[in-house]
Amino acid sequence: MSEYLPEGKLISNQENINILHSIQQLYEAKRDSKILEARATICDSRHNLIVDLGEIKGIIPREEGAIGIRDGSVRDIAVISRVNRPVCFVVTDIRTNEKGEQYAILSREQAQKQCIENYVSKLQCGDIVNAKITHLENFGAFADIGCGIVALMPIDTISVSRIEHPRERFTVGMDIKAVIKSIENGRISLSHKELLGTWEENVKSFSAGETVAGIVRSVENYGAFVELAPNLAGLAESRDGIKAGQQASVYIKSIIPEKMKIKLIIIDTFDYKYNPQQPEYFCNKKHLDRFLYSPEECSKKVETVFC
Repeated sequence: MSEYLPEGKLISNQENINILHSIQQLYEAKRDSKILEARATICDSRHNLIVDLGEIKGIIPREEGAIGIRDGSVRDIAVISRVNRPVCFVVTDIRTNEKGEQYAILSREQAQKQCIENYVSKLQCGDIVNAKITHLENFGAFADIGCGIVALMPIDTISVSRIEHPRERFTVGMDIKAVIKSIENGRISLSHKELLGTWEENVKSFSAGETVAGIVRSVENYGAFVELAPNLAGLAESRDGIKAGQQASVYIKSIIPEKMKIKLIIIDTFDYKYNPQQPEYFCNKKHLDRFLYSPEECSKKVETVFC
């Protein structure tokens, strides 16, 4: 199942490169329905994708550009948007034109169907997968979980600390890990926060008496919530002039595991432009049955159970 990777992960693989530069190996890849990857260079007026195979030209006919193009359930933008990006495909035919030049007919649709049959259809809730961020919306992030098969990660599953927009955590093209949150009628929903560590795992990086960096996430009438890490926030007394989204310097007044609380004092704030960094993952498993975020001694239980 490891061969079914998000698009862009296979293109620099040496075996993939070798096959693309050998007509004989392309014939063998056709025979074996082997998934390959190369860069789409042009989308012509009929929405066929032209793919750079190195030795010869490859063509992905419009209806073979993605699952759903053929029956109209997916718009042509799914094909057009692949220009200048890696695309996965299987070789379906190798032909010769009137000039005696060889070219290959390719199918991204067949590669995706193969991925669904052999990989995606076997995923279960709680499975941890590799993914690549494809685009961001106010309500969540979309990620390729294999061969261009895209799943939604709702904004409230990205981290424990609340954010206004997924761009505060991710950039398009970022490689991440994700957990299969739900599977309904073939639609997969992803989660991310369970991989970013428990409250206790995150709080180990901080001690009372330190002054550290944070991000103001919300300002309430009783105080301001300041994020210290994607899965960790504390409450500070509010002060004039602060607003959500600002960078903050905060003094850690106390850490109270039994109440899952961190008390902070804001030293200074300033405006901040987000520059998302690669997430730090605390989980190296391949599957989670449950994730208990809160400390065992805490009366408030915060848990995710994957059914």
